[in-house]
Amino acid sequence: MPAVTLKNKKTGTAVPEELIKDKRHLTSQEIEILKNNFNTNEDSSWQNVYVSAKEGEFDPQLIRRCQIRGFLVIGRLVNAELKFHDLVLDAGLYHSYLENVAVEDDAAVHNAAYLSNYRIGSRSMLFNIQEMSCTNHSKFGNGLLKDGEPESNRVWVGVGNENDRRAVLPFEDMIPADAYIWSRYREDAVLQKRFIELTEWGQSKELNTYGIVEHDAVIKNTTLLKDVKIGAHAYIKGAFKLKNITVLSSEDEPSQIGEGVELVNGILGYGSRVFYQAVAVRFVIGRNCQLKYGARLLNSVLGDNSTVSCCEMLNNLVFPFHEQHHNSSFLIASTLCGQSNIASGATIGSNHNSRSPDGEMLAGRGFWPGLCSDFKHNSRFACFTLVSKGSYQHELNIKYPFSLVASNGDQKCVTIIPAYWFLYNMYAITRNKSKFLKRDKRAVKVQHIETDPLAPDSIQEVVEALSRIIELTGGYLVKKGWERAVSAENPEQLYQAAKDYLHQNPDAEFALCDMEGQKKYGAEIHKPVRAYKTYRKIVKYFACSVLIEYCQKFNTQITAEELKIIVKQIPLYTQWTNAGGQVLPELKLEELFAKIKTHQIENWQQVHEFYDSCQENYLLYKTNYAVYLLELLYSRKVRDFTREIFDDIIDDVTLVSNEMLGEARSSREKDYVDEFRKITFRNEEEMSAVLGTIDDNEFLSEMKPRTENFNRALKHLFNI
Repeated sequence: MPAVTLKNKKTGTAVPEELIKDKRHLTSQEIEILKNNFNTNEDSSWQNVYVSAKEGEFDPQLIRRCQIRGFLVIGRLVNAELKFHDLVLDAGLYHSYLENVAVEDDAAVHNAAYLSNYRIGSRSMLFNIQEMSCTNHSKFGNGLLKDGEPESNRVWVGVGNENDRRAVLPFEDMIPADAYIWSRYREDAVLQKRFIELTEWGQSKELNTYGIVEHDAVIKNTTLLKDVKIGAHAYIKGAFKLKNITVLSSEDEPSQIGEGVELVNGILGYGSRVFYQAVAVRFVIGRNCQLKYGARLLNSVLGDNSTVSCCEMLNNLVFPFHEQHHNSSFLIASTLCGQSNIASGATIGSNHNSRSPDGEMLAGRGFWPGLCSDFKHNSRFACFTLVSKGSYQHELNIKYPFSLVASNGDQKCVTIIPAYWFLYNMYAITRNKSKFLKRDKRAVKVQHIETDPLAPDSIQEVVEALSRIIELTGGYLVKKGWERAVSAENPEQLYQAAKDYLHQNPDAEFALCDMEGQKKYGAEIHKPVRAYKTYRKIVKYFACSVLIEYCQKFNTQITAEELKIIVKQIPLYTQWTNAGGQVLPELKLEELFAKIKTHQIENWQQVHEFYDSCQENYLLYKTNYAVYLLELLYSRKVRDFTREIFDDIIDDVTLVSNEMLGEARSSREKDYVDEFRKITFRNEEEMSAVLGTIDDNEFLSEMKPRTENFNRALKHLFNI
C-alpha cells in the first residue's frame, strides 16, 4: 500500500480578492450559531469564512454539521427551497467537508463528503457526493500544460490512426472541422506547430486553477468528480467517475450525465447526454450527442448530432450525424465524414495487413455498411456508399459515390453498382437532407454541416466516377474489338470514342473490370451505362438547383449578363473538401493555412470566423462551380451555349425532378404493398394501424409541392 503523508494543519489560507468583494466576516453571534449547529473550523477565529455583506442575506442556521478548512465564501443564503424534478433541497450547506470553497447565491450543498477547491454557482444543487476536488494544475480536459509540467503530461486524442500520428489536442471550442484539418495535413510541420500555439493562445499557465460549477447545475449521487468544469444547467446523476473534463452546458442546451458513467480527459459538448455505464477516455464529444448503454469511446472525436450506444469506438474522427446503435458493432482507426450508420456486427478495424497497428479507413458522407460486415485496412469509400452484408478480406478503394458494394466471397472480385441509390432507393437519398435538418437540435450551430447529398464534395466524386467509367469502357471496347476504339491513335481519342459509345448505346448491358476497386482481385462494375446516364442527370440537377437557389436569393434570372458576372466576379473552385461537415474549396483551406502560418490568425476563434466567411460565400462558390459543370457536360464554354442547349438542360432536369418524386414514392411504396411485409398482420387494417399508410408519409407529402415549385422555377431559370 502507498504510504499516507501526514501534514500539519495550516490556517489563514489566502482568499482571492475577487471572491470577497461585497463580503464580510462573521459576527460573534453568527459564529456561535454555527458552532451550536455542530460545524467545525480549522481556524478557531472563524476569520476564514466570508458571507454576503448585504443586510438580511445570510442566515447561519442554514449551515449545519460542516467541516471547514482553508476558506469558505458564501453569497446570499436565506431560507429557500430548490427543486429539480423530484429532488427538493433546502438552500444551505449541510453535512459536508468544505475546503477552499466559494458558493454563490441560493445554492444547496448536502452530503458532500469531500468538496475542495471549487466555485459553486447560484442555485446549484449538490447532493450525496463522495469526492469533488480540483488540483491547482487542472486543465479540464484541454490539451494544455501548466508551468513546470513536462510535455508527457499533455493530453492528446489519437484520432484516425492507432499510432497517434494523427493525434490532436482537445480544447473547449473544438469542432470536427478543427480536428479534421489538424489530423490530415501532417506533412506540414510548421502548420502542425501552429495548431498547438492556437490551442494555447490566451490560456493561463499559472498553477491557480479551481473547479467550476456554473449556475443552476444539479449534481447528485455521484462518486468522484476531480478536476471538472461543469456548465450552467448541467444535470449529473449517479456518475461513477468524472476526471479532467469540461461539461459544456447552457439553459438552451443543457447537458446530462447519468448512472455509472466514466468520463476521463475530454470535452463534452453542449446539449449532449451520456448515460448507462458509458465510458469515454481522451475524447471530444460535440453538440447534441448521445453516448449510452455501455458504449466505449476512446481516443475519438464525435461530431454534433451523433448517437453511439452499446459499442466500442477507438481512435476515430467522426463527423456530425453518425449513428451506431448495436452491441456487436466495433469501429477503430477511421475518419468517417458524417451522416453514417454502422449496422450491428460491422467490424471496422482489421490491421492484419501490417506488422503494426497503423491501418486506417476513410469514408465519405453517408457510409452505410451492412449487418455483420467486416473490412480490412486500409480502405476508402466515396460518398454515400452502401456496403452489402459480407466479409471483405481485401482492401477496398470505392471511387463511385451513391454505389452499392457487394462481396462475392474470398479470392473474388467485389461487385459495384454505381449510382445505386438513385436507381433503386430514391426515397432514402431524397429524404436525406430534410431528415438530418430535423434531427439538428443545436441551439448554436458553430460547425456548419452540409446535409444535402448533392453537394460539391459528392458531385466532385460523381464527375471523377464519370471519367472513370468512360476510361474503363474504352478498355472494354478495345478488348471487344470495337473498330473505333481499336483504331484510336491516342488516349484522348479512345476516351472520346468510349464517351460517344455510352451516349449512343443507352440500353447496352455489360460489366467493367476496375482493378483499383479492391486489392488483388479488383471490382466488377455492373450497369455502367445506366450509371453513366444517371450520374450525368445528377450533375445537371445539382447545377440547376444551385442556379435556382442563386436566382432566388438575389432575385434575378440567368441571363447572358448574369453569366458574365458569375464567371468573371466569382472565383471558380473545382476541388472541394468535407472539413468536419462543412464543404470547403481546397484552395480556401490553403488560404487558411497560409494565414495561420503567417500569424494573421492567432487562435481557433479566428479559424472559426474564417469558416463562417466561407459559409457566407458558399452559395456563390457553388454557383460558379455549377456553371463549370454544365460546361464540362456539354464540352464548351457557357457563352457558346445555344438556346437549344438551355432548353435541353431544362427538359432533362425537369424529367429528373419528376423522376425523383415518382421513384421516391415508388421505392417507399414497396414497404406497403410487398406481400412479405403483410404476412405478420391479420389484415390490411391491422397493418395500417401499425405501419400507417404511404399517404401518411410526411416527407412525401412535403416533397410534392417542393417538386412543383422547383419545376416552376426551372422553367424560368434561363432568360437567354
